[in-house]
Amino acid sequence: MSAPARIGTVIVDSANPSSLAEFYRQLTGWKTTYEDDDFVYLGNGGPVQLGFQRIADYEPPGWPDARKHFHLDFVVDDVETATKELLALGATKPDFQPGEGAYVVIADPEGRPFCITTAD
Repeated sequence: MSAPARIGTVIVDSANPSSLAEFYRQLTGWKTTYEDDDFVYLGNGGPVQLGFQRIADYEPPGWPDARKHFHLDFVVDDVETATKELLALGATKPDFQPGEGAYVVIADPEGRPFCITTAD
């Protein structure tokens, strides 16, 4: 390649993009930059956005499950406080928690795992 590619948007498959985007909007504090019945995009003015697209009959990966394709990591100020807030927003905390306390695995309201940590 003559120039390296840049990530513009990370697209997340979803059964209900509007609802799931609202969860991640509250997690990140980002604003909705585009929305229709099948797509919602969130951004903070930076070069990367999160997008949520409707997929008919969407089923999230299990946890733990070797078929997990990728996950997002979020840096928070306080993992314990963030965990409580995310659970109040509809997330769940799976029983299986690897990492010896370096991070916490959370599942979003559709069951997709992601991690929160205080380390960059």
